[in-house]
Amino acid sequence: MKRFKLLFTFSIIGLMLTSCSDSDTPYLGDNASTITYLPKITLEGGNVVLDCDATSYSDPGAVATAGGVEIDLETRVKGKYFGGTSVEDGPDVYLVSYSAFNDDNIAATSNRVVLYPECNGDLVTSIAGMYTASVSRNGSSPAGYQDNGPFIIKDLGNDRYAISDAQGGWYEYGRGLGVSYATLGLVLKANNIAANDFTSEGTVTTNTFGGVNTFTSLTVDPVAKTLTLKVNWDAGPYAFVTVFTQTEDYY
Repeated sequence: MKRFKLLFTFSIIGLMLTSCSDSDTPYLGDNASTITYLPKITLEGGNVVLDCDATSYSDPGAVATAGGVEIDLETRVKGKYFGGTSVEDGPDVYLVSYSAFNDDNIAATSNRVVLYPECNGDLVTSIAGMYTASVSRNGSSPAGYQDNGPFIIKDLGNDRYAISDAQGGWYEYGRGLGVSYATLGLVLKANNIAANDFTSEGTVTTNTFGGVNTFTSLTVDPVAKTLTLKVNWDAGPYAFVTVFTQTEDYY
């Protein structure tokens, strides 16, 4: 099972910019008569998993220094699936990025991941929750396309639900390409969960590749705690069938 490490598959260059420079060691640069102290960022604590019913978030923070002197730090937050700019925007996987610059405008960046899980619904009155998924494309499901995650089905209120990846992670997890190849934005209206009566609020586009994804059906099995999502993508064309399995073991 790949769950926890996959929380870190943001396709963001900033993840590779984490500073490991020792700011106590001067950098002489091209001109040996000029000394600059590289910026260094130290995180307070590590990655964070919130309770699903959390109502607030207090970031542990970080400290930026250059030459042992504290310097200004900038913090930015980005939701992986639902586009929030604050952890308090609700369930999602968030990248919190910290950046700082020294006097010579040399940058350092460090990051933490915050998982804000969705509370699991009963699959009778609510399909919200945390899921793993196994996906097939045109009937094929190679090794590595099963039991991936975490996936989030977010309760938007008024019987509306947002699905973190309408293609079940085929490219994000199965191909290992990250969220920049996921299919975000699918919102379903639950007209009658017991009757598997759902309607889509529109088609969605696959990141990077493009193309139109059209919702076909969603079948709920409250006993097995599964949802079977069918989506057609005109790029192939391809028919994706994703079996989402509700889970508490998402971290």
